[in-house]
Amino acid sequence: MDKQTIDEKQNEIIEEFSYFDDWMDKYELLIQLGKEVPLIDDQYKKDEHLIKGCQSQVWMHAEEKNGKVFYTADSDAIITKGLVSLVIKVLSGHKAEDIASSKLYFIQKIGLQNHLSPTRSNGLLAMIKQMKLYAVALQQQKIK
Repeated sequence: MDKQTIDEKQNEIIEEFSYFDDWMDKYELLIQLGKEVPLIDDQYKKDEHLIKGCQSQVWMHAEEKNGKVFYTADSDAIITKGLVSLVIKVLSGHKAEDIASSKLYFIQKIGLQNHLSPTRSNGLLAMIKQMKLYAVALQQQKIK
C-alpha cells in the first residue's frame, strides 16, 4: 500500500522534472506520464464526467475505497492526459479531507504554469478543482 503523503508525492514529481533542463524533455516526460494514467472505465466517459473549463475533453471519475479517494481519467489530448496523470499521481489514494485541504505547489515548482497556454492552465486548475469537489462530495456522503 502506498504510504506517501501528498507532499511527498509532489516532491517526487519536482525531483523527476528537475532531471531535465530542456522543456521539450519535460513535455516528453509529461506525455510518458499520460500513458500511465489510471484509465477511466468507458461507462464514465459521459458528459457528466467531463471537466468543465478544459479545452480538450477530459473525463474524470472518483470513488472511495477503504476511506481513500481514487481517481481515474482520460483525455483526447496527449499533453492534457499527462497533466491529469500528474494530479492523479499526487492526489489519488488519499483521504478526502487531505485532498480537499491540500496545497498543490509542485505545478509552480516545476515551472509548468509558465509553459502552458492560458487555456491549458485554466484546464489544469479546473481538473484540480473538480478533484477537490469530488473528494468533498465523497466525504459528505460518508457523513450522512
